[in-house]
Amino acid sequence: MRLHLLLLLALCGAGTTAAELSYSLRGNWSICNGNGSLELPGAVPGCVHSALFQQGLIQVYFRTVELIEEPIKGSPGLSFYFKINGFPIFLKGSNWIPADSFQDRVTSELLRLLLQSVVDANMNTLRVWGGGIYEQDEFYELCDELGIMVWQDFMFACALYPTDQGFLDSVTAEVAYQIKRLKSHPSIIIWSGNNENEEALMMNWYHISFTDRPIYIKDYVTLYVKNIRELVLAGDKSRPFITSSPTNGAETVAEAWVSQNPNSNYFGDVHFYDYISDCWNWKVFPKARFASEYGYQSWPSFSTLEKVSSTEDWSFNSKFSLHRQHHEGGNKQMLYQAGLHFKLPQSTDPLRTFKDTIYLTQVMQAQCVKTETEFYRRSRSEIVDQQGHTMGALYWQLNDIWQAPSWASLEYGGKWKMLHYFAQNFFAPLLPVGFENENTFYIYGVSDLHSDYSMTLSVRVHTWSSLEPVCSRVTERFVMKGGEAVCLYEEPVSELLRRCGNCTRESCVVSFYLSADHELLSPTNYHFLSSPKEAVGLCKAQITAIISQQGDIFVFDLETSAVAPFVWLDVGSIPGRFSDNGFLMTEKTRTILFYPWEPTSKNELEQSFHVTSLTDIY
Repeated sequence: MRLHLLLLLALCGAGTTAAELSYSLRGNWSICNGNGSLELPGAVPGCVHSALFQQGLIQVYFRTVELIEEPIKGSPGLSFYFKINGFPIFLKGSNWIPADSFQDRVTSELLRLLLQSVVDANMNTLRVWGGGIYEQDEFYELCDELGIMVWQDFMFACALYPTDQGFLDSVTAEVAYQIKRLKSHPSIIIWSGNNENEEALMMNWYHISFTDRPIYIKDYVTLYVKNIRELVLAGDKSRPFITSSPTNGAETVAEAWVSQNPNSNYFGDVHFYDYISDCWNWKVFPKARFASEYGYQSWPSFSTLEKVSSTEDWSFNSKFSLHRQHHEGGNKQMLYQAGLHFKLPQSTDPLRTFKDTIYLTQVMQAQCVKTETEFYRRSRSEIVDQQGHTMGALYWQLNDIWQAPSWASLEYGGKWKMLHYFAQNFFAPLLPVGFENENTFYIYGVSDLHSDYSMTLSVRVHTWSSLEPVCSRVTERFVMKGGEAVCLYEEPVSELLRRCGNCTRESCVVSFYLSADHELLSPTNYHFLSSPKEAVGLCKAQITAIISQQGDIFVFDLETSAVAPFVWLDVGSIPGRFSDNGFLMTEKTRTILFYPWEPTSKNELEQSFHVTSLTDIY
């Protein structure tokens, strides 16, 4: 028998870490479970014959997954990270909700579009949220194919559930069926009993009297431990199981299945939301073992809203805007957070103000989630004040169920918000992360690769008033170790400003990137030395684009008259995505590619094209 291995998905690259091996076996053979030539853990009883492979009717997948909870030097508590095929993997991604309010509208094309956008943004994991649905078979098949790991919640969320026998019988049938249906998918790496119910119970979200709490705890353990957990252990021993998210993992088990603080930074995973504190201040965020939910809202683009609204709706104070906002106080929170660092739109034209505000909420959301995610990524290798060793960042949320303001990075229908373009960069396999602490500027190098690479770090400083850098520095060549986050650069801000001549915090901005032999290895990242609303010398940029076509791809050759923050390219309702967007443009020219999802033309793009940068809304 000749064995030919085709490695479909690698352990690194464009976010793919759920390794799928499709084995093409030639000759006459069979794979049998338990009594044949090759034993497959978790396989259904019986044999798989070569004829099925030759007809393309079946694939076999091999993947191991371990949830590592062990002591960490210099910190109380336990680690919480995943080993996939023996490699520690930092889980990068988002939370998945149903793709539509009406499931019969979720087509194969839409599923592939959304999941391909996951891969294209360098994500490797989706958490299927327990307040949604068990997804259709095709969702998991596509995740297997694309190398997207799945954290699978059972469908219990934000509530206290009964434990009468009729309800338990219903749960038993539901969970047993879903385990049997889904366990063959290598993309699924963990089962979770529920979303936030342990925290809801122990933090007393529902104002249970102290005397009644033991009854609710007993019901909780009955449902998730004595029922669901036992079904998972009986039906699928190949994956870890946790009772809830957030949870303290092994510590929750030690505390009789409910922890006093399920959202602890020292165990398990955390959910974190804070719309009032300054999201540019990284010290606001929890230095946790694993962040499985966090996020900020924004409004979807005008072209998405226009399909379901009328002229009278185009205001943040309209009945439409209030109806579509299902997070209490959400619209005010967005404007408050944006106002911390940006001037709010000032147009006298109501429609212009509405469009500019949409743009600014997307800028705010993207910058907030970027700051928080980069904090988690640079925390993977360090313990500070006994906290750290962060090994997962899954922001809330990936997709939208309708056209409305939400935490999503993909609008209803799949159009990329600015956040999703930012995610493509802040989830890059190699990334330099800049931040300040005690008036010192640091740059960490973060690597999710499994190999070490030799490279340099380039740091440039621009004034807002000039497209030429006022100073630059390139480090000596160093080796970036795979799977680590380390400090590469450290300089007091006062020295940096003095070294660069006439710079002040308000007049200059820093950019930096990793490279080797003149080849860019990372996205170009940046650090604002002050709030953009305090920027000195920032001019209104005149940005033009010449559009050309190369095969199925369109080329946008951009030229700017001035440094331009948050450059946003938009082609309205033409389906597709740009190679980058929402970027800081510090060079006079830049080339951006557009990948259409449906046939279009240069003429259509030219008619629909609109570019916005920050000063355009003032």
